[in-house]
Amino acid sequence: MKLGAFSVSLSVKDLMVSKEFYEKLGFTTFAGEAAKNYLIMKNGNALVGLFQGMFEGNILTFNPGWDENAALVPGFDDVRAIQQDLKAKGLELMSEADETTKGPASLMVTDPDGNLVLIDQHV
Repeated sequence: MKLGAFSVSLSVKDLMVSKEFYEKLGFTTFAGEAAKNYLIMKNGNALVGLFQGMFEGNILTFNPGWDENAALVPGFDDVRAIQQDLKAKGLELMSEADETTKGPASLMVTDPDGNLVLIDQHV
């Protein structure tokens, strides 16, 4: 199963304070908009999403079809195929992709310790 680019999506209290902290760790702003309360920070192939007021807790995020530079990866596993595989393995999904559609879609599942996993396809 090819899940695509990996990042950690963090729920932060103060976007600019968190941005400054991650800059001190060598991250730079890669994407997002501070005016919309989110930034994606990058250091090499490591990605950290900073989200203020958008969700509670932190989320492990995978982006099928993208590499860590948001470049299209040929031959990726579509989120709907991943969803079918996860369901066949007996996993209960919190949210599902509409299998009658194509293109962008997402699903969410919780790991055994309550950590949210988002599989979020943008292509």
